[in-house]
Amino acid sequence: MTETLRAADVLARRFYEAGCRHAFGMPGGEVLTLVDALTKAGIRFHLAKHENCAGFIGEGVHHADGAPVILVATLGPGALNGINVVANAHQDRVPMLVLTGCVDAAEEHSYTHQVLDHRAVFTPITKATFRLDAEAADLIADKAVAIATAPRNGPVHIDVPISTADAPARDRGIRRAPASETAPSGAALAQARSWLAAAEQPVAVIGLDALQENAGAAIRSFVEKHRIPFITTYKAKGIIPEDHPLSLGGAGLSPLADRHLLPLVREADLVLSLGYDPIEMRPGWRNAWDAETQNVIDIAPEANTHYMHQAGLNVLAAIAPALAVLSEGTEPRRTWHNGRPKQAKAALAGAFPQDDAWGPAGVIAECRATLPPETLATADSGAHRILLSQMWTCHEPRGLIQSSALCTMGCAVPMAIGRKLAQPGRPVVSFSGDAGFLMVAGELSTAAELGAAPIFVVFADASLALIELKQRQRQLANGGVDFAPHDFAAMGRAFGGNGVTVRSRKELRAALEQALSASQFTVIAAEIPRGGYDGRI
Repeated sequence: MTETLRAADVLARRFYEAGCRHAFGMPGGEVLTLVDALTKAGIRFHLAKHENCAGFIGEGVHHADGAPVILVATLGPGALNGINVVANAHQDRVPMLVLTGCVDAAEEHSYTHQVLDHRAVFTPITKATFRLDAEAADLIADKAVAIATAPRNGPVHIDVPISTADAPARDRGIRRAPASETAPSGAALAQARSWLAAAEQPVAVIGLDALQENAGAAIRSFVEKHRIPFITTYKAKGIIPEDHPLSLGGAGLSPLADRHLLPLVREADLVLSLGYDPIEMRPGWRNAWDAETQNVIDIAPEANTHYMHQAGLNVLAAIAPALAVLSEGTEPRRTWHNGRPKQAKAALAGAFPQDDAWGPAGVIAECRATLPPETLATADSGAHRILLSQMWTCHEPRGLIQSSALCTMGCAVPMAIGRKLAQPGRPVVSFSGDAGFLMVAGELSTAAELGAAPIFVVFADASLALIELKQRQRQLANGGVDFAPHDFAAMGRAFGGNGVTVRSRKELRAALEQALSASQFTVIAAEIPRGGYDGRI
């Protein structure tokens, strides 16, 4: 007997085929068939406390298994609650399948309760948006997966009418073949090889596209052969271990770090932009090099329409094959006779010392020293993230995940829950400012319900520290940045985990050691003095 498929089943099976094993959200009556179909397809649905956090928990899983995020939201307020995380996925290049319930088209003409045009809302912040049709469910499902996972990755929205989800449908097995990898050739290749052969002071800037292409091994082989020091964006940290002698660490967040890195980039006679997506970068990296006076090769999956920088050669190709043909027949040579990269690396180490007795830098240094090297970290937006991105050494891709382009507050806690859910055998630590933690504290109950046991470190200074610092720098009156202290450790205990407050590196070390062996999550409230970031970022 031929199996009867619903349109929702066709979606769910295609998503399972794409590697999805988890979906996150908060159901309403309009998405019950979707949830049922996902479950039957082998995709476990997890209830979160807010749709925005649901998407970030899913992103944490994505960084572990590589599969697209599935976010499920009911119509109206449910869909709108997810706006931030969808926009974040769009800017942070995260493949996400956004499923929203909606009333049937005919119903819209005489029923207005909670009804709005979801597709109009999601169009500006997604790569594509569809309204599910039972006759074309298989095509829409394949298009959604293909578009979400094509360079550059991003979210795709599917609005699912109630009756359509239940309507009979078929899967004709149509799948779009992946595009073949390309490499430069002809005059462009000859020019690139001549620049590489002549370069005495080359530098590479590596970004998110390289991470998504899994190009780390190819890039490492290339920079080692040609002795090219490299900088990564903070999203690409760890694509080559940061203790590598050619590594200059992450860049783009800290003006203090940029004082040492940007002059080096401007001294280079060859800049290799390898999968560098400047959406992560702050204004200091606008025109970080001069394509009129420096040789610049930009290898990226999309044409440059951002104008954050320019290049003498723009190569639209996959990184690994492009570097292979570029390196072919080119001999390595000694680079940087003046030793400037080593000087810059030493200056960076001095700018971000690991020996602070306490304060935000002391908290980060103690966490990095106490937690095992294989610890996976998440970071929320705020002053602590700028410091953390310089001080937290990564030995693997995605060893530190964060909202890099949109810079969303409240992302670290849910991302850590998702990461721990997907990789329960690895230590996972989340770093949040106290304001960001308060935004999402309810998801501690989700961690307890899922049996996930990350370590949640909270920098507690009762202030929006980064905004307060900017206020003072502009000599503006203090306003809207301070709030009352809260007992974050008690919150951890109230939601079914452990909680401890620490005020020294010794106390923090003991708390971390205990948290590593705990079967429940642990909230560690690190009370730090106000103004602790002054001169440090």
